[in-house]
Amino acid sequence: MADTLRRIEDWVFSWCTSLVFIKFLRNLEFIGTFVFSNCTSLTSIFIPPSCREIGYIPFTYCRKLLIFQVPQHTSLGYLALDTCAALFKASPFGPVPPHEIETGYTDEVTAWIKNVHGDDEEYALHRACCSFNPMTDIIYEIVKKQGLKSFKKPNGIGITPLRYLEENPFADIDQSAVVKRYVLDLMGIEYNMRE
Repeated sequence: MADTLRRIEDWVFSWCTSLVFIKFLRNLEFIGTFVFSNCTSLTSIFIPPSCREIGYIPFTYCRKLLIFQVPQHTSLGYLALDTCAALFKASPFGPVPPHEIETGYTDEVTAWIKNVHGDDEEYALHRACCSFNPMTDIIYEIVKKQGLKSFKKPNGIGITPLRYLEENPFADIDQSAVVKRYVLDLMGIEYNMRE
């Protein structure tokens, strides 16, 4: 999508059942109602920090959607992730019939989605790998503290930092370079980024 795009209006990608990947760019401010409804092949969405609002039921029946990274300040519309089977299967909530959903339930789900990684050090690498601007040096410093095994540690919904890096459209991190730097550092050999 072009950097000039600021809004995605209602129903734009609805029923694009082969849509697997989408990269939003830096100026997106609004995602409308039912925009990605029935995009049954979509597995991950990374919302940029510029996005202030996501409308009503934008991801309904995105059955494979498991990774949904959204900034804390982004307003999520009512039932933003309704019937996202993969995400709800991994959540503490489970699917709830539409006639039983109340505003409190929606608010609770929204709070959980925005805090999947929490604030503790245990999921620092997850937060770094799924951020809008992942940085090699930050990722390396976390791996240096937590060890290489931290790349494969699943969070509460079963996603590893490595998978976040693979699916994050904003990531341009060479995991093998991070590993090489880590090993050479352990051996006391200075890592040259140009190698």
